[in-house]
Amino acid sequence: MNRNSEQEQSFQIETTASMEQLRHRSRLVEMFEKSPLPMDERLFNIGMYTRSSILVKFLLMSDVYKRIKNIPGQLIEFGTWWGHNLILLENLRAIHEPFNKQRVIVGFDTFDGYTSLSAKDKECHVWSEKSYNTGVDYVSYLRELIEVHEGSNVLGHVKGRHRLVVGNVEQTAPQYFVEHPESIVAFAYFDMALYAPTKAALQAIKPHLVSGSVLLLDELTWPESPGEAIAFKEVFARDEVCIEKCELYPSKAIVTVR
Repeated sequence: MNRNSEQEQSFQIETTASMEQLRHRSRLVEMFEKSPLPMDERLFNIGMYTRSSILVKFLLMSDVYKRIKNIPGQLIEFGTWWGHNLILLENLRAIHEPFNKQRVIVGFDTFDGYTSLSAKDKECHVWSEKSYNTGVDYVSYLRELIEVHEGSNVLGHVKGRHRLVVGNVEQTAPQYFVEHPESIVAFAYFDMALYAPTKAALQAIKPHLVSGSVLLLDELTWPESPGEAIAFKEVFARDEVCIEKCELYPSKAIVTVR
């Protein structure tokens, strides 16, 4: 089975869409590809082809950004995949605080797919080893894409505000904070699903969080991914944080440090 086929199976497991909805989604892709609009106009009018289930992610990230706007520190994502959220964060930074040149955005990923499961994870094709593999060669493309977005925004001439950390988070997250002991983390998005990398990342950032720091957890209450919740409860005590479900995206949880 090739990588695309494996990825499609993962999407089928994760989605709650009906077959009819999936057919409409496929048709939307076809209409985007065959659009009579020139490509630059398609990008300018991208909302014509953006599903509500994608738009809600924009609204969620904007809401979270407004929560941490007055909290100093870095914006971090553990499990970047194609880098969509990293670019959203850069553009939200340009909207909400265009002159904050000290806001650093950091993405951690193997770019080689998932690592092996532990005893605290549930067997599932979604988390099969190497699934969600972009290929390490993709990193250079993502770096350039982030730079292009950065260069289009205010302060685009100020470089070095984005970092991609490639490798197994169990090693790279602790090492990153050894190399950057001055770090304060205002926001961290966790989308790795598995127990071991999630716990390693939570332990690595915990000393760098401050009151008001926000964590966004993607699979905290998903039965197919118990490892994330187990890791979270092993690292944080009940009275250290406040947890709420996302209003518009109830499968995700917002954790605010007390």
